[in-house]
Amino acid sequence: MEKIISISITVVTYLLIIIFSHKKSYITSFFALLLIVIGIITPREALFEYVNWNVFLIYIGTLILAELFIYSKMPAYIADKLIAIAPNTGIAIVYICIMTGFISAFVENVATVLVIAPIAFEISRKLKISPVNFLIGIAISSNLQGTATLVGDPPSMIFGGFAKMGFNDFFFYEGKPSIFFAVEFGAIVSFFILYFIFRKLKKKIAPLKPEKIKSIIPTILLIIMILSLALISFFDKGFTIKSGIACMVLGIVGLLWFFVIEKKRKEEIFMLVKSLDWDTILFLIGIFIIIGSISKTGVLNDLADFIKSIVGNNILFTFIIIVGFSMFISGFVDNVPYIMVMLPVTYKITTEIGLAPELLMFGLLIGTCLGGNITPYGASANIVSVGLLRKKNYRINFWDFAKIGLPFTLITTFASALFIWIIWG
Repeated sequence: MEKIISISITVVTYLLIIIFSHKKSYITSFFALLLIVIGIITPREALFEYVNWNVFLIYIGTLILAELFIYSKMPAYIADKLIAIAPNTGIAIVYICIMTGFISAFVENVATVLVIAPIAFEISRKLKISPVNFLIGIAISSNLQGTATLVGDPPSMIFGGFAKMGFNDFFFYEGKPSIFFAVEFGAIVSFFILYFIFRKLKKKIAPLKPEKIKSIIPTILLIIMILSLALISFFDKGFTIKSGIACMVLGIVGLLWFFVIEKKRKEEIFMLVKSLDWDTILFLIGIFIIIGSISKTGVLNDLADFIKSIVGNNILFTFIIIVGFSMFISGFVDNVPYIMVMLPVTYKITTEIGLAPELLMFGLLIGTCLGGNITPYGASANIVSVGLLRKKNYRINFWDFAKIGLPFTLITTFASALFIWIIWG
């Protein structure tokens, strides 16, 4: 009976998330609380076994540093320098997308898009061109590279938590190139795709109004965060709470700098903290609890057995199915709840096949994260980009986005998955 109740609640939750995506935090919070109230899981299990607090500490700390990084004007300054050295508009846009991707590897994707979008609008205004394709290029570049590191995007943090992979493990794992290099292989291919899209823009961009850096302190704090996570990962193998504490401490140091050195009022500090993505944080807490309930009742084992009965013991076929199915589903369904369901399922499949888990697990992460680039609602960065365009009175429909997002996703996912297969297959 508990299994039926758990499945029913999970299915209803997912359907409501798809239909009312803007209310997803309320939906997951309600059903997580319902599972506790009816006794499927206990409050202790919910808070101390299923919710991964390390993910939240990392996420909140990086969000704070991202906001301060935006405030510092450093990204805009770098963009100005890239535009100045670009021979024409098309190359300049590719440079901006490359920069967006690089920042997204260490800063949350939505924050990155919000940093770069004003630059894209200003370039488009000066050249009297539509900013639609430019914003799409920024969004999909952000999503692609956000997969590369532990701190780039929530699915990567969740993956790291499940697989007990620290910051360094995303670069090299068991002595082999890991997720970062698979994503970068896809990113190199993406540069050619982006150039093909913008190749006809030959006009040289006149210099933009130069941005002045307010402070290099947020940049230094971001660098310290990266080095701290690398150091922790080197000495303390696995996804431990120390990583979360380090990110959170640096976030607090950033807020103190903002208050004491920058002399911001308490109200401004409060507004900065309030503006953080608390909606996603509440959403994640609810999803952790809901997925914990179906794991406890054995539903995920049943799902793994069902998939195993379809794919059999053919490793290549299983890999293709995992990557391809994940890519397609994530184009239409939020990748956070999907990857939380599929991580334990994929791991169980690998153990039953007698295969080291890295091949299928890495394939799952790549397919899940890169698949979000197919549609305008496949990832938060896409939704934000479309929203920014609408505020500027540029209407964009599903096909406007998909005609760029779909080929971009197919080619970059194939390149990244091929890298994983060659190294780990």
